[in-house]
Amino acid sequence: MQQFISQFPSLVGQTATIKGWAYNVRSSGKIAFLQIRDGSGFVQAVCVQNQVDEITWNRALEVTLESSVVVTGIVTKHPKHDDVFELQVTSLEIIQKAEEYPIGKKEHGPDFLLDNRHLWLRAPSQWAIQRVRNQIILATYDWFRDNNFIKIDSPILTPNACEGTTELFEINYFEERKAYLSQSGQLYIEAAIASVGRCFDFGPVFRAEKSKTRRHLTEFWMMDAEAAFVDHEGNMQIQEQLISFIVKRVLETCQTELKILERDQEPLKKVVAPFYHMTHAEAIKILREKGSDIGDMDDLGADDETILTQMYDKPIFVEKYPSEVKAFYMKRDPQDPRYVLNSDLLAPEGYGEIIGGSQREDDYDELIKRVREHNLPEKEFQWYLDLRKYGSVPHSGFGYGLERIVGWICGLHHVRETIPFPRLMNRLEP
Repeated sequence: MQQFISQFPSLVGQTATIKGWAYNVRSSGKIAFLQIRDGSGFVQAVCVQNQVDEITWNRALEVTLESSVVVTGIVTKHPKHDDVFELQVTSLEIIQKAEEYPIGKKEHGPDFLLDNRHLWLRAPSQWAIQRVRNQIILATYDWFRDNNFIKIDSPILTPNACEGTTELFEINYFEERKAYLSQSGQLYIEAAIASVGRCFDFGPVFRAEKSKTRRHLTEFWMMDAEAAFVDHEGNMQIQEQLISFIVKRVLETCQTELKILERDQEPLKKVVAPFYHMTHAEAIKILREKGSDIGDMDDLGADDETILTQMYDKPIFVEKYPSEVKAFYMKRDPQDPRYVLNSDLLAPEGYGEIIGGSQREDDYDELIKRVREHNLPEKEFQWYLDLRKYGSVPHSGFGYGLERIVGWICGLHHVRETIPFPRLMNRLEP
């Protein structure tokens, strides 16, 4: 059975064989140090000339950066660090001797690194980011499973959009029909709640928005959740419980990764429900006091979100936005119909929106009125309107952008590092 570096704490004093790549090599006199990565972790393999045969010693000197190797040795504790282990080499095999590696120790610009993304993924920082991403996904599934949600898969090809088609990728479908790459599975999983009660989907979505900001990707992963018999307040409670659970899971399972990323963990430790709440009107007042010229009925921009989230040590719900800047399916606030029962969840430390959610309009007459107000094609939305004709109930939902959550938790400036192969307005390769 294959052994992994992550198992070394239980293998001290034993012989182990690992298969991986040399991400750093150096020699000092009669000792060669090989930094080995096997996917599960990192270890220093120490090869001492007078403790191995001549073939093994020569191979150790021959290893180049990113050569693939099989290394056998005795697992030992590092002499100075209790949680660090080494491998005292007894034999070494080179699977493939790598050519000169293009990514060196010197500083490289983002364009060079993105051009070589297929290789940059091997860097310890990128390894750490992808493992944090994986834990966020696993935590999401676990929380939903434990809270009576099931996964429902929504289509990627759709005949219409959640919020209009101006920022969607249009494709030619059969018999001269048009279709679009999905921007959200929300409408479809709304249909499923009358069957399963609570559900979520999780998959790639696509936005043709021509944006080059640090928060935008053309292709990204989104989780949408919908729940029957849940109102606006209950919807926000679900969101804060989910996010608190995710952050706690990462702190428990990704200490090595967070240390590699040099992430200050103190702000993350404060991410515990309940979160802060303010209305859109209250947010506008605060922003104006900070010098913003935002209007009463304006949506919050990225700069506005940054200002707000630098003021608080936990995520903030900004709720009840003007209806004119939000989607047709959001239920109007009965206290003031100029506003809707929605919320955006903003991550602290300047990261901004990570979740958007709302109570959905459950009345047929009101919903068709909104469809017409937004000049949406009634025929294409008839199936969605039908949901309000046959056993409609109060219901709510939300969607989170996986890459934005990864970026926040990892402490990254730009979302392009949060996904294995980013697709941006000006980037389709590799």
